[in-house]
Amino acid sequence: MKKILTLLLFTQVVFAQNIAKTDTGSIDGAKYKILFPENWKGKLVMYAHGYEFMGSKPAQSQNPDFPKRMAPFLERGFAVAASDYGNQGLALARGVDDTESLRQYFVKKYGQPDSTFMTGHSMGGGITLATLENFGKNYNGGLPMCPLAGRIYLQTRKEFDMFATFNGLFPGIATSLYDIFDSSKAPKEPMSMQAGFRKAVVMKKAIYAKDSLLAVEFAKHFDMKPDDLAFALVFGEGVLRDIAQKAGGNPYDNTNTVYGRFPNSLLVNQKAERLAATVSQNTLFDKYDRTGIIDKPALALHTIYDQLIPADLAIVSYENLLQKQGKQQYFSVKYTNGQGHCNFTNEQTGKAFDALRNWVKTGQKTQAGFME
Repeated sequence: MKKILTLLLFTQVVFAQNIAKTDTGSIDGAKYKILFPENWKGKLVMYAHGYEFMGSKPAQSQNPDFPKRMAPFLERGFAVAASDYGNQGLALARGVDDTESLRQYFVKKYGQPDSTFMTGHSMGGGITLATLENFGKNYNGGLPMCPLAGRIYLQTRKEFDMFATFNGLFPGIATSLYDIFDSSKAPKEPMSMQAGFRKAVVMKKAIYAKDSLLAVEFAKHFDMKPDDLAFALVFGEGVLRDIAQKAGGNPYDNTNTVYGRFPNSLLVNQKAERLAATVSQNTLFDKYDRTGIIDKPALALHTIYDQLIPADLAIVSYENLLQKQGKQQYFSVKYTNGQGHCNFTNEQTGKAFDALRNWVKTGQKTQAGFME
């Protein structure tokens, strides 16, 4: 064990020595970090991070592990610039703006890169696509990973429907939708990621005690493993509370929804929580919502199993927009056998990035399909 630990520490030190320069600061209230490798070749990757629980400690560019996560780009001679955004939670629009502000800062201080790519995980994958749609002229291509790819209302509506149906079948275990969207019942402090994990452990025991077979069926309906259900609900609660606060109400309406594909859909519909919308979808979801209008190569990378953003939900939704706009030639998808949200190896990320760069260089679209 001691030998292994020494090897890991040595690897970290060696990698750290490859960082020639770090630029940190704040732009319009958003902290940022720029990493320059020793072999910097005048190339740039703009990186967008995923969803953070409101009130949690920033786990992105301020994290000591951030250079290791960016290794696939740094090792290829790219500088990496990342904004922590001006707010946490569902920060897709702010993420697009803060990333663009950081890119402009980089160009002003260090000059125009000879190539610039956009990438990000989860919500950051959504920011990647939104950036290509709105600021694509500044980029050679994009690598959205496990992306929040579809229209934001539809993607987050999954969380709402999961709560509505779960609370009907398993009352008293998860927070009621009525309480989530009632501002008078909002907690004084947002739940941290650590508190979320602890809550999920308690909920998981309660779910299995209530009806383990029904839990398996319910999880399957939402394309997840039963053991992932409790944390998915905790994560979803954080997302919905954040949306309720930012939108100033409830932008979802399931009063006319008929839920299907359950083993007992009649029971589910009779018991599901029903809420009418109190604010327009446009209040929160309009700015930088997906359009499918891109004109630069975008190579999406997804795991075959993702408990938070199922690949078919995200990819099909975006493909429909691309087809509508006649932009299919700019989009391709690689999938891995990864089990879990954004569960890629650095090697897989590097291979996908190489495939994207080759697409840009040759003009030959990367073939979609499985990637080891």
